Amino acid sequence: MLETYTDSQKEAIEKLSKYKVGALFMEQGTGKTRTAIELVNSTNCDYVLYIAPYRVINPDGDVSSVIDEINKWGGFNAPVDYLGVESLSNSDRIYLENLHKIQNYEDPFIVVDESIKIKNLDSIRTERVLKLGEFAEYKLILNGTPITRDLLDLYSQMLFLSPKILDMSINQFKYTFCRIKTITKRYGNRTEKSEFISGYENIDYLHSLISNYVYRCSIRLGVDMNHHEVSYEVEDKEEYNRLKEYYLNEDVMFKMNNQFFMQMTQSMQHSYSLDKGKIKAMDKLISNLDKDKTLIFCKYIDSREFCEDRYKGFKVLSYQKSSLGLNLQDYNVTIYFDKVWDYYLMEQSKSRTYRQGQTDNCIYYYLTGDIGLDRMIDNNINKKVSMSEYLNKVTLEELKEKL
Repeated sequence: MLETYTDSQKEAIEKLSKYKVGALFMEQGTGKTRTAIELVNSTNCDYVLYIAPYRVINPDGDVSSVIDEINKWGGFNAPVDYLGVESLSNSDRIYLENLHKIQNYEDPFIVVDESIKIKNLDSIRTERVLKLGEFAEYKLILNGTPITRDLLDLYSQMLFLSPKILDMSINQFKYTFCRIKTITKRYGNRTEKSEFISGYENIDYLHSLISNYVYRCSIRLGVDMNHHEVSYEVEDKEEYNRLKEYYLNEDVMFKMNNQFFMQMTQSMQHSYSLDKGKIKAMDKLISNLDKDKTLIFCKYIDSREFCEDRYKGFKVLSYQKSSLGLNLQDYNVTIYFDKVWDYYLMEQSKSRTYRQGQTDNCIYYYLTGDIGLDRMIDNNINKKVSMSEYLNKVTLEELKEKL
């Protein structure tokens, strides 16, 4: 049976089948779903609870689901339920039903696909996944990008597998492996202190704690990834400049937190999301592309509706709904109509096309306006810096200059 697996799949199965818990940190397209099936079926589990983002279980349109993928490879030997991870925070009833059901089995197995979704230790979703995990005999997490913000992303994922792996609190983890810097921001006569992670240390020690339970694999394809910036001039900057003036003053900035910063950048970006200059650049770009091979990623609802109407026949997707768990290797061209300040979503969206089965070079186009916010998003995505981390570091004067 194993002779039909890739070398990386064989290595993962051989390594993790020795343990009752494990992490498949395999990049998208390397076959981690098939590997997970073999790992589950190598145990004597009597029930499988497969937790994944809802859109991975029930995707839009004619896109295959993770259920289709699992069934294609023969499925699980034990009874299985599929659970959208979002429903654990949205519905007490669904959570309690699953909590009750899993306790009726002797050796249940929980698989958490896209385990980065449980990175926030304080969220209801993570709390409930951890609780379900207490009743599982076997546990497996799957992810291609297990760290998207900072090293703290890893903590709750390892905690789900077993508290014994790290054997430390979140604060102990933070101050053991992260270098913390405190800065003071001044707004007139007022001051505010904040912490941010400036680097990492003791990584060899961290590796020694988790390495037995983790299999890491990068994708190796015989095709290239080519990236192109499509620059355009924003013709109407009036609303953008008005919002910039409104937000970037001392009274507003003193109240600034992650949510408020997101509101600011979302409003400013949305003000030029359908600018005439952008549409002209898009029209010119798409006129030479094959609609049967091209994906368009949009951030805003009106952007998506506009592209669906104007570029009929092209597949238009949203980051949140379509960047996770979809196999779209029949396409090899991706256009980012709107930028998104989330390294994880960007990497996930690229891996929809750059994956096993792809036979053509993958081409990625990024529409970029001559405006400070676009450059800021690009710089921080390239540095893998999250929005919250950037907010902690930046001053009012720097924001005014960069935006």
